[in-house]
Amino acid sequence: MAKTGAQQVAKLLREYARRTALRGGNPYRAKAYARAADSVAALVEPLDRIVAEDRLTDVPGIGDAIADIVAKLHRTGTHPSLEKLRKEVPDGVLELLSVPGLKPEKALRLHNDLGISSIAELEAAAKDDRIRKAKGLGAALQTKILQNLAIARSGAGRLHIHRAAALLQNGAASLKAAHPKLKRITIAGDFRRGCELVGDMSIVAERSVSEESDEDATTEGLKVRIVERKRFGAALLFATGSAAHLEGLRAIAAAKGLRLDPEGLHKGLGAVAAEEKDIYRALGLPYIEPELREGRGEIERALKNELPEIIADADLKGILHCHTDASDGTETLETMAKATLDRGFQYFGVADHSKSAHYAGGLSVEEIDLQHKEADRLNKRYGRDFRILKGIESDILADGSLDYPEDVLERFDFVVASIHGRFKLDRKAQTERLLRAVANPYTTIIGHMTGRQLQRRPGYEIDVETVLRACARHDVAVEINAHPWRLDLDWRWHQAALDLGCMLSINPDAHSIAELDHMHWGVKMARKGGVPADRVLNAMPLGEFMRHLKRKRHFAAHAA
Repeated sequence: MAKTGAQQVAKLLREYARRTALRGGNPYRAKAYARAADSVAALVEPLDRIVAEDRLTDVPGIGDAIADIVAKLHRTGTHPSLEKLRKEVPDGVLELLSVPGLKPEKALRLHNDLGISSIAELEAAAKDDRIRKAKGLGAALQTKILQNLAIARSGAGRLHIHRAAALLQNGAASLKAAHPKLKRITIAGDFRRGCELVGDMSIVAERSVSEESDEDATTEGLKVRIVERKRFGAALLFATGSAAHLEGLRAIAAAKGLRLDPEGLHKGLGAVAAEEKDIYRALGLPYIEPELREGRGEIERALKNELPEIIADADLKGILHCHTDASDGTETLETMAKATLDRGFQYFGVADHSKSAHYAGGLSVEEIDLQHKEADRLNKRYGRDFRILKGIESDILADGSLDYPEDVLERFDFVVASIHGRFKLDRKAQTERLLRAVANPYTTIIGHMTGRQLQRRPGYEIDVETVLRACARHDVAVEINAHPWRLDLDWRWHQAALDLGCMLSINPDAHSIAELDHMHWGVKMARKGGVPADRVLNAMPLGEFMRHLKRKRHFAAHAA
């Protein structure tokens, strides 16, 4: 009997995940099956070999229990538990779970009460106003479904950048195990370009001289190209650049009597350049960083020598906008600060939720006093080399005011002002709400400006350019929220923010030690937006940053 391949096993695991979610119970079980499916889909080594060598648990996201399921799916193409689950709901109901915000229990109710068994039927029911009228479903769910169907379509087949990173790294390791003589293995595709949602999962590798020929391998989850050294640069270039960027490069090559294709840059029958940097140089261009290769004017700027020197991870000197167990974080102030110091940063800016955020354990004035005393105690221990900065993430109320009076706000080193509710205000009202918050003399940073959550919900309606102008005028930094579900402000607005005179601040919105490392994704977005280090607030060294905060507090006191 033929064994089931990796892609079919991954498909079956995804079905297992969705059916498990519909069954109810422990939600993490369904998520575990989904993560395992992604890992199996990205395998480069044959699944046959991994199963035969009893190495399934080496694959990220696969423990002993899931390994047994994968092995049986591989051998037989099914599993008794899966067959049992299949008897409970029709296949079409599984589609409903692709709609963001539609929970399994609501999907089941839509099926049981309204007979909905597909995305098409769901959309028709929403447009016909049948969901609003159904008991236990209602108008709010109907509105959310209509709104989020578009999100489901736009994000179909794409992964958040941090999830793509894990799969691609696993794919690269698997490729190396399958081909130990490979000299270079580089992750490419839209991940290398820093796209927030990744659909093109690509790896380019350089084969050794002893290997006889180039090789392409494409699976549902991952594309691999193995080439000889002289073709590596062009293969990587074409596996990375957007279509518009590559078209621009080809036009320049043609104007110079050259030919650029995935095999290299040629003049007649001869090769002109092998490495990426050499190809750009031969075209009369400086090297264009992968994140900028979107066909959004970067080639024209390169020709004029106007490309920015974009920020790198090492440029950041401090971490701001972090939560502790005083509100909804998992760690103490001391533990978070130590983890920040251990990562080589010069300062840690705590910004727990404010008093209006009851859902997140927002801080009372008394709790603020206790946290500040703890920060003072720790700062005496750290001395001059590291500092805990006393901040708050203050809710922007519906009228644009912050939820503490001025005599409390003035106690903080910095204030992140954020919207956490009343998302449905109209564009004018929401914009005015933000403008009033920006004008508050104690506001240091506007947090996650549009409120979007990728593949979960769109941002609220605001006039982004007007808010950016106000931020520049009032010396309020614009947050690049580095949490991979947010990545807000969208990188497509970064150049406008720079042109208008804004400073930006790359913040992890961390609620745990592990989430401190979200900073990397914020840097990726800033690089994609063309942001240089000198326009990033927390790229300032500690002394310079403290002087900046002192000036800000001085003007706040004067304004008050």
